[in-house]
Amino acid sequence: MFLGTYMPKLDDKGRLILPAKFREHLEDGLVITRIQERALAVFPRAEFERLMAPATSAPTTVKQVRDYQRMMAAGASFEVPDKQGRVTIPPILRRYAGLDRDAVVIGAMNRAEIWDASTWESYSADREGAFSDMDEEFWSPPGT
Repeated sequence: MFLGTYMPKLDDKGRLILPAKFREHLEDGLVITRIQERALAVFPRAEFERLMAPATSAPTTVKQVRDYQRMMAAGASFEVPDKQGRVTIPPILRRYAGLDRDAVVIGAMNRAEIWDASTWESYSADREGAFSDMDEEFWSPPGT
């Protein structure tokens, strides 16, 4: 499980040092992919394959399936961390997420997410007010 907030910097080659607490889960390979909110998700390779299994086996005769498969696959990159725990974020994904130098890496349960620092700050501040309402909405037993 990925938890916490970390603030690494990208180097001149577009590499990011993964938080030490995440490395064990990602050392056998990972997939970096774009997600909503102009952020990037980092999944252990096996988890990404498990999550994408329904989309992989869906009929390509359905336009929405083809569209989803294309967007997900075109925006994904398989990476293996180096000995220092660094991964290269491809230029297309850096542009998508607006990553330049300052990044925020957050744990998001089954994945890590990489955000531009200012984008994360705005997103987090915007969602903070509704956080207590989310707790009630998600965890209240039905019918209460």
